[in-house]
Formats: sequence, C-alpha cells, structure tokens
Amino acid sequence: MTRAYSISAESIAKERERVADDLSRFDVSRVIQMDELELRPMGPFDVHLRILAVSAEHNVDHAALADTINIVETRGGKMYPGNSAVGEILGVGDGVQRFKPGEIVLTHCNGAPDKFGYPLRIWGYDQPDSIGWYAEEAMVEEWQLIPCPLDCGLSLWEMAALPLRAPTAYHLWRRAIGIYRLKVPAERQAVLNVLAFGGGVSELFLMLAASQGHNAFFCSGSEERRDALAERGIVGIDQNTFNRFATRDDVRAFSKEVRQLTSGENVHIVCDMLRGPVADAGINILARQGVNVSAGWQLAQKVTYNSTIQSVKQVTLDHVHLETIDGSVAATELYGRVFKPTIHKEVYAFEDLPRCMQEMYENVQTGIPIIRVAQELPAAFGQTG
Repeated sequence: MTRAYSISAESIAKERERVADDLSRFDVSRVIQMDELELRPMGPFDVHLRILAVSAEHNVDHAALADTINIVETRGGKMYPGNSAVGEILGVGDGVQRFKPGEIVLTHCNGAPDKFGYPLRIWGYDQPDSIGWYAEEAMVEEWQLIPCPLDCGLSLWEMAALPLRAPTAYHLWRRAIGIYRLKVPAERQAVLNVLAFGGGVSELFLMLAASQGHNAFFCSGSEERRDALAERGIVGIDQNTFNRFATRDDVRAFSKEVRQLTSGENVHIVCDMLRGPVADAGINILARQGVNVSAGWQLAQKVTYNSTIQSVKQVTLDHVHLETIDGSVAATELYGRVFKPTIHKEVYAFEDLPRCMQEMYENVQTGIPIIRVAQELPAAFGQTG
C-alpha cells in the first residue's frame, strides 16, 4: 500500500453542492484527497518507483472542477491523478533492459498511441485504468520512463516542472515553425514574432523561439513570471492591462499594443489555448500567413471565429494534444540548455498538495508549482533538491 491522492465523483458533487455550482467559490483542496492505493504486483516489464517530486498540472484542477467534462465520472467515479514525476527506481521486472535500481528517471504521460505514435489518451487522466503519480510510490511499465538528465544543470524542482510541459512545448514549437515554414521560407522571413499567453508551457515555447533567434513576447498577468522571462530577452506584456480580454474593446487595445511592439507587422506564431478569453485576442494579432498552435481545452471545448477573414489572411489554426514518446525523449536534451523553468517560490510538502492545487486554481503562484513527495532525497540532489 502507498499513500496517493485521488479525486472521486462523490467529492466533486459534494463541493458543487456546497457552492451551489458557483465555481468562483469552489475549493479544489476539498476534492483532491489523500487516499491509499495498492500497487499491482510487479510484472516482467514493470518498474517500481519511489516518487521524489511532482508538479501541479492544470488538467488535474479541471478534473476536480468537472467544469468542461466530468472526467472522474467517465473514469468510473474515481481517479488517481498526476501526469508527470521524477522518481528513483526501487526495483525492476525480469524483462526490463533499460533501467536498474537506484537510477533517477522521468515519467511521461503518453497513453495508447495511434499508428503514428501520437497518444490517443493521457496517462493518469483519461487513459482507462491508468494510475497517476501524485503518490509516494508507483508501478509503471518500462516504456513510460525516460532517463533523468542529472548533468543538465537544473535542480530537482526545476526538472520536476518539465516532464509534461517540455514535450508539450517542444511539440507545439516544431509544429508551429514547420507549418509557418511550409508557407513562408526562411529566405523570405528569417526572424519571426512569436507570442504566447500565460503559463509554464508558454514560457518553454518562448524559450525555444528565443533560442532560435526570434522575437518573443510573453503575455501574462504575473509580474514575477514576466520579469523572469525578461532576463532571457523575452518581452513581457501585462495581461491585466487588458482585463484578460473581457470585452471587444480590451481585445482591440491589446491588438493595438501588439502592432506597436512589432512595428506594425503583428505576430507570425501565437501559442494559446484557442479557447476562453484569450481566443479572440490570439487570433486577432496574427499576421498574414500566421500560425496559431493550441494545446489544452480546459477553458472550453468550443471555439468560433470568422473563417472568411482567416482564410483571406492565410492563417492556420492548429490543435495539439501531446508529443510522441520519441519527441518526449528529445525534449529532455533541452533541459538546462533551452528549458529553464520559472518555479513558484514555495516547494510544497506532499501533505500540502491539495492547497497547492487550490492556489493554482486561484492563479496566485509565481511560477510552476512543485510538490516534494519524498522526505529523503537521493545523494545526487542533497536534501534541498
């Protein structure tokens, strides 16, 4: 048995009843609850992990809220969430070839792949029967693990921020630049304007763009995160100035600001969620031939736009789910070289994970939130990560 966090349909219903379905009053910490989990017996290709650290993920908040879909109900009434982790191997099955006890590894959340290697479902979220990694120990299959690049120069906490976010940003960027270059070759437009909204994936996406010499803009309501990216040469735009695009006038004001920042050129590549309040803002600032890449759906499942205008502008709107396993491995090569994530000032204790998730929902964190799971850390990290 191991301690692990779970979300139940019963706890969601109870909290929704308490707040009369007013999600502004919803307390995620009442829904994500400490539980016990019996690990399955080790199979020949299984790896037994001691979880060292995990990061908080937005999709877990939305599982607790059941605001777009009730994924917990779909999963049978209870789920054990957690999409990424850094762990230490405790034991391996007889058929495991790539790992041995004592090694440090990263998890990735690819579920069942399609014929091209892209995941149909996400592990620990909507992959049937999957068990996530908000737990002290876990049993996983060998294919779910990636060697941890201990010599990359990042701390344990920084690496714990990346197993889900880095492959997502990596895939978004390679699709975005690939689509744009299909339309406009480098000899016609060498340096691009690239803008992303909000959080950790967007930060990494812009780090990739800046590392390749492009102009990068980060539109976020967090001054701390804007300042952190400014040190990397990424220009900050305060989303609060535009009331998070609550009205058409706010979108117009934002579009005017972006035109000024780009000398009238607008933005060649935008990374957003293509839904919720940022949808119109992201589409409006696209230049001719522009590309909007989108990951996630937590703010809404539907999007509408004027297709005639976007057709005239030769705009491409592209939807991304998650990277392949090979792409996830490739993304780790950029740890510390390109990917240097902004970490929230508090590293949460395992017992404080529900509070961490609520503070993520309240959008009060100054960077990617990390939860320390293990009390004792391997010698490679010391005791402070």
